[in-house]
Amino acid sequence: MSRVKKTRKFATVKRLIGQRDARLKKNQLINAAKDAKPQTDDVVREVPQVSASLFFQYNTALKPPYSVLIDTNFLSHTVQRKLDMLEAMMSCLYAECRPVITSCVMAELEKLGPKYRIALRIAKDERWERLECDHKGVYADDCIVDRVMKHKVYIVATNDRDLKRRVRKVPGVPIMSVARGKYVIERLPDAPEK
Repeated sequence: MSRVKKTRKFATVKRLIGQRDARLKKNQLINAAKDAKPQTDDVVREVPQVSASLFFQYNTALKPPYSVLIDTNFLSHTVQRKLDMLEAMMSCLYAECRPVITSCVMAELEKLGPKYRIALRIAKDERWERLECDHKGVYADDCIVDRVMKHKVYIVATNDRDLKRRVRKVPGVPIMSVARGKYVIERLPDAPEK
């Protein structure tokens, strides 16, 4: 006669009641206290203060010479497309431009290493205006968004999708990017459509 094989039962665990289970007495008391609170329909919403220079989403603080805040990947795309930055900006905006580079962007370019040495050399040019950052860290996207929220006198030059998405939420700030071998601008009033 052969023996019947007895298989082990795996994953047999004692069933325990979780700490947040509604059947526990302490959780019943907490839920009863929540229900006893009077429900108020008056919801207080905090609306961010809009700059006085905005008139129907048109930023009156933007006027030539334009200050253009430059991001790291904008510089790298400019190098890839072999564009002269100042000349391409002027042909895009039809006005005088002042490229502005923050210390966070410079730090990011230095971190990226030898692959981005040409972009770093372009960023170190004396013709561009420098802005010193007074915050912790060197994350350029946060720095640019923070600066644009405080002062709406900049055009943001970037090819980063996430940064573009964040800047679009700020009213009255145009975005410049590299596309099809030239610079293009969006959200600038009376910008020529080409």
